[in-house]
Amino acid sequence: MAKMDTPPTDARQLRSRRQLLDAMLHLLETRPYDQVTIREVAREAEVGYATFFRHYPSKDALLHDLAAGQIADLLQRALPILFADDARQSCLTLFAYVAERRALWSAFLTGGAATMLKQEFTDQARQLAQQTPHDAGWLPDELRIVFAVSATVEILAWWLQQEPDYPLDRMAEILDRLVVTPSMQP
Repeated sequence: MAKMDTPPTDARQLRSRRQLLDAMLHLLETRPYDQVTIREVAREAEVGYATFFRHYPSKDALLHDLAAGQIADLLQRALPILFADDARQSCLTLFAYVAERRALWSAFLTGGAATMLKQEFTDQARQLAQQTPHDAGWLPDELRIVFAVSATVEILAWWLQQEPDYPLDRMAEILDRLVVTPSMQP
């Protein structure tokens, strides 16, 4: 996926980019990613078709930017709790965040974007883990991050496909017992 090299700094550019992100978010809540077109995104954002391409080279690049923002927000909420030794609460925070944005995360994880999402999630988790002092434990940090992100993404994808929904506290327990607690043990 192509990332934009430099983020815009001009107020108008920032506003257009925010409108494009919000438009993609809204459209993904109504239908699958592969059914959304660039023309629809531009129309929903109330910007010109050419304006889209001044900000993003493709629909995938816009999706990547949207996913990166969602992941950053999720990690900012969940990781500090995790490193404060309250793994269950961290897991609950993660599931509550995804539940509030269920349609979007379903689109991320089932609409062909799971690989990109997993890589972005891993990259951001790696950066945050490097900034947060913690006991390294028995597992190398790189493997811990890759394993935890991969398992978390798979558990989220499974949960989002379940009918009826599993309760958030039960999913937090599953994630904690399967992934977090074992990988954080000294």
